[in-house]
Amino acid sequence: MQTSVGIRERIDHVYPSLRPAERAVGRYIRDHLEEAAGLTVGQLAEATHVSQPTVIRFSRKLGFGGYRELRYVLRHPEAERQVTFDPLEGFDLNPWDDPEDVPAKAAAGATSLIEELHRTLDVKAFRKATSLLAEADSIDIYGVENSLVPATDLFTKLMYLGLDCRLNTDAYLQQIGAGHLHADDVAIAFSHSGSSADTVKALRLAKAAGARTIAVTNHVGSPLAGSADVTLITGSSSHTIYGNAIFSRVAHIALVDMLYMGVILSDYGRFSTALDQSGRMIADREYRN
Repeated sequence: MQTSVGIRERIDHVYPSLRPAERAVGRYIRDHLEEAAGLTVGQLAEATHVSQPTVIRFSRKLGFGGYRELRYVLRHPEAERQVTFDPLEGFDLNPWDDPEDVPAKAAAGATSLIEELHRTLDVKAFRKATSLLAEADSIDIYGVENSLVPATDLFTKLMYLGLDCRLNTDAYLQQIGAGHLHADDVAIAFSHSGSSADTVKALRLAKAAGARTIAVTNHVGSPLAGSADVTLITGSSSHTIYGNAIFSRVAHIALVDMLYMGVILSDYGRFSTALDQSGRMIADREYRN
């Protein structure tokens, strides 16, 4: 059992630094690996004549978050070779985690991303972006895959404000539309990495056509940022591809809400009136028994 060897090596490594009671736990596990795998924290404490907190402290000294993780590794030989799945900073998912912990982990991860957005966002660039959107003749919105989520949200919100917007979900059509923009138009593109080839190409085509361009990305030096008149940086951390795919929309959706409110404030009378008009247009769509 590769895990057994690994646990023994861990115990041997930390053994000299353990307290006497912790050493008792270590000796028992080292000599009774299979039996220990089936014991609860209380049962292991009883078998080694120590307290439950001692068992937990021992587990942490081996490098685990607690006894539950240690027990999982003892029961699953392949687990110790697994790398913790860390799709974004502050949000880790381990095979021994309890599903009941997931909502708290996800909420904490989303909160950290929004706080990072707040710290990172350039207020001057934000104000420039809202002005460009509010004054544009027409607005083209670009994004692929997961970035279509904030792109669609922005499209919906700006349409409610009476702005002339276009969002094609097909990347080819985004690029074709970009090439037909004019100097009074604005193109805004979403890409967490800033390196999505189709999105970068669309924004470059829009810029070449004379339109003003806005990039929403997590990376300052990305190709997308290099093609933008205004860049809105939504974070400062580099996350794995899993984080990009799953969580990039959190900060981007929050930024869309900010842009929406910023556009309204740029001309409150105009946009509050347009919003009221939009509401009246669909008032009859509310379901009633």
